[in-house]
Amino acid sequence: MEKTKDQAVKDKQHMRHALSLAEKGRGRTSPNPMVGSVLVKDGQVVGEGYHRRAGADHAEIAALKQAGENANGATLYINLEPCCHQGLTPPCVDSLIKAKLSRVVIAMLDPNPKVKGRSMRMMQEAGIQVEVGLMAEQARFQNEVFLKYVTTNLPFVILKIALSMDGKIATKTGDSRWVSCAESRAFVHKLRDMVDATCVGIGTIIRDDSRLTTRLKNKRGRDSIRVVIDSLLRVPLGAKIFTEKSTASNIIVTTKNAFFKRKRDIEKTGSRVLEVHHRNRNKVDLTHMAQELGKMGITSVMIEGGAEIAASAIQEGIVDKIIFFISPKIIGGKTAPGPVGGEGIANMTDVIKLKHIRTKRFGEDIMIEGYIETPPSCVYSPLGCLLETDRV
Repeated sequence: MEKTKDQAVKDKQHMRHALSLAEKGRGRTSPNPMVGSVLVKDGQVVGEGYHRRAGADHAEIAALKQAGENANGATLYINLEPCCHQGLTPPCVDSLIKAKLSRVVIAMLDPNPKVKGRSMRMMQEAGIQVEVGLMAEQARFQNEVFLKYVTTNLPFVILKIALSMDGKIATKTGDSRWVSCAESRAFVHKLRDMVDATCVGIGTIIRDDSRLTTRLKNKRGRDSIRVVIDSLLRVPLGAKIFTEKSTASNIIVTTKNAFFKRKRDIEKTGSRVLEVHHRNRNKVDLTHMAQELGKMGITSVMIEGGAEIAASAIQEGIVDKIIFFISPKIIGGKTAPGPVGGEGIANMTDVIKLKHIRTKRFGEDIMIEGYIETPPSCVYSPLGCLLETDRV
């Protein structure tokens, strides 16, 4: 039966509401996706819910509990295909079938190999009308982290850099406090609250003694795991990441060339020392690091600053998204560092291109966000944006 224009408008409104509900779980559901659901019967919302955290009720279960008997014959709107496998919670598709829904509208199928269309087919076989694809692009943007992790077992990597208008991240003496304005820095703390891990190079720790904590108003938010790239274990034992109180754990990523005694001293602080492969000049192999972080269940990482770390991360292909905060300041100086070090490219034909560009104003700064261009053969094509409120 062809859908009426009025029904199509209402479907989109309810799916937009499901996406908005899902957004409430951002930064709390890892390694699960963000999911929101809305149950509608006779034109009225009878139940809604979202996945609050891993281990808690899934969105559709929360909606079913709220709806009770009203779920019978209702339509479910959900931004991601319901699960059909046992995880920390039972499979949701069984409860949906038992509730005798009449129709389920799904934004996108779950690429998880354990699901991947199975739930859709199970509901269809049970006589439920299933529609897929409404606001699919928004759903992909919203769950970019989950989509990459579940298909590659690698974390989604954001490279964040603050720079002046003339392309400098610090003065010639290394002073970088502060290149960006207060509003930009506040947003970076929101990003830290959203990702599983925040990563810096050892140079940032030695130079700035960064805490890498999340400092939001009214002490909201949580500290993400702190990852320090330190090939020779030069991190001072008195660094703030070790001494300041935080619920976050530390992972110091190093190579086999580091001193064994230093490794034991760092482990005594309660931190984990992760040994990975090394590249030329004893640099940490960031590809191997990403693989190991993925094995730990870390689904998202934000790399903050450091020209050489930025260059290596881009060159090794681990970066999905780049966020630049450009401040209307002039620093100047031939020796003042730029945002991306390394040897650089020789020809413009070899430049690294970004796509899905987005800009936003923070105080006096301009944020530019884009995604690394990936070859068509890539299993995962990064899509998405953490600033979802303008999209859904």
